Amino acid sequence: MKQQLQQLLTQALQSLIDEGVLESAPSEIRLDHSKDKTQGDFASNIAMVLSKQAKCAPKVLAEKIVDKLVNASEIDKVEIAGPGFINFFMSQGSNNQVLDDIFTQGDDFGLSKVGHGQRILLEFVSANPTGPLHVGHGRGAAYGATVSNLLRAVGFSVDNEYYVNDAGRQMDI
Repeated sequence: MKQQLQQLLTQALQSLIDEGVLESAPSEIRLDHSKDKTQGDFASNIAMVLSKQAKCAPKVLAEKIVDKLVNASEIDKVEIAGPGFINFFMSQGSNNQVLDDIFTQGDDFGLSKVGHGQRILLEFVSANPTGPLHVGHGRGAAYGATVSNLLRAVGFSVDNEYYVNDAGRQMDI
């Protein structure tokens, strides 16, 4: 949904560039999840960022941007708030589409290939056999395994190395 909104905003900004209202648009448009659902599902400060370039008040630019937004079935309504925030309220159908995507992708949902198969050797220490075991030893193993799984989920090729601390004079006795 966020990417679709960014694409809609990019198209609206391009229309304003074509009309001479703006000179250029940023390569990436920031969209944040709203903390308060009464302010929508997503919010953008793009009008405040570009108001100086447009030589008009952020709220006026926000109105121009909203006027240029193409009607999309994913958006229920758009509001301008405060000094020029643009708040997006998503339709129930867009939420259903996300759920459909989750069920369709199954176990692959959320995975990424950002690591591009790059190899990583992840080393974490095992318990010290010369001292008493404690919760910290288990925590280190859990952290190491979790980091390894997360790196694999984003496309890295991970090899784990566990150190067995069995060297030293105390082991020779």
